[in-house]
Amino acid sequence: MEQTWRWYGPSDPVTLQDIRQAGATGIVTALHEIPNGQVWPVEALEERKRFIEWDESTTPARPRGLTWSVIESIPVHEDIKQARPNRDKLIENYIESIRNAGKVGIPVLCYNFMPVVDWTRTNLHMELEDGARALCFDMVDFVAFDVFILRRKGAEKAYNAELLKKAQRRFESMNSEQRYELEKTIIAGLPGAEESYTLEQFQAKLDEYKNIDDKTYRENLKYFLDRVAPVAEESGVKLAIHPDDPPFSLFGLPRVVSTEKDLEYILNIYDSVYNGFTMCTGSYGVRADNDLVGMVKRHGAKLNFAHLRSTQRDELNGFHEAGHLQGDVDMYGVMLAILKEQRKRQAVYRPDYRIPMRADHGHTILDDLKKKTNPGYSAIGLLRGMAELRGLEMGIKRSGAVFSE
Repeated sequence: MEQTWRWYGPSDPVTLQDIRQAGATGIVTALHEIPNGQVWPVEALEERKRFIEWDESTTPARPRGLTWSVIESIPVHEDIKQARPNRDKLIENYIESIRNAGKVGIPVLCYNFMPVVDWTRTNLHMELEDGARALCFDMVDFVAFDVFILRRKGAEKAYNAELLKKAQRRFESMNSEQRYELEKTIIAGLPGAEESYTLEQFQAKLDEYKNIDDKTYRENLKYFLDRVAPVAEESGVKLAIHPDDPPFSLFGLPRVVSTEKDLEYILNIYDSVYNGFTMCTGSYGVRADNDLVGMVKRHGAKLNFAHLRSTQRDELNGFHEAGHLQGDVDMYGVMLAILKEQRKRQAVYRPDYRIPMRADHGHTILDDLKKKTNPGYSAIGLLRGMAELRGLEMGIKRSGAVFSE
């Protein structure tokens, strides 16, 4: 597999040199400075690509040994998701950005279609038994925020009595600083998140979705893909939709990329490898009813990107980020299925047989506990995850399991 690393641009505490030393050869990044809805100019893409791939601090410039392999992501504007009157113009801007990405040779675009909030956690620094820190989604904390801090109208109807009691006790046990920290964690923006809101702005955004159910939202996604996917194919840029994270409704919002059935609908909108998906094992793996290995086997031809991470579910439908070879995800089975898919592609001479993957949402460990890092993206935690996945891949290949039926 192509080993890649998510990088948040020149201000990322993890440098390109760090990433190269970790063994990755592909960079996953975005032009985070460009506001949602605007076109990504060729010049800006070329400049960032050159920065990633060439070290110009020397004369002559020398290659870094890195390639901009995946865009993650070009954000889909909220007005497209809500089917507002200006969505056609915004879709045209999105199409122009894809064309420009194709012109500079970036082959994969990972994107998501989550409404209002991007990936959501309630704790960015959950302490594990060994002292490492992990990202966590605690359902009791989430309900405490939804019902008692945000005070979303009718929120209490979405939860059972026992969970509401636990959430109330949790809320009452928090001081004002803890309540603010929870609020900030959920709505003020995580690494790679598209937007950041105040509490009032957030409620206003939720209100905009009061008449949009899953069916309507799915139709809005289809409208988007009907126009974007053919252009992506023309431009040589493979789309890779990322699942909802977490893969169930939050705040009563629609969720349409959470299950294999959702994925099948999306892949059938435009039947081409250019309308593909990101297999995020952590996101899909939060749901026990998602058969991750089966999803790769059944839809692997359109698997354009892989986020390999593992989550550990709890009894209240919450979860935390586990070690990459721990938790509820059968990482061996997933890796084996992906390697078999690569072998199938080689057999039919697909030039894109190597699937880009990255270790995702690593623990904060060792010296990084003393540093300022992006939660889930500290250098040492991801280095550990990448090393484990690299070893798993080699072990599977050496065992000959890839060649078994």
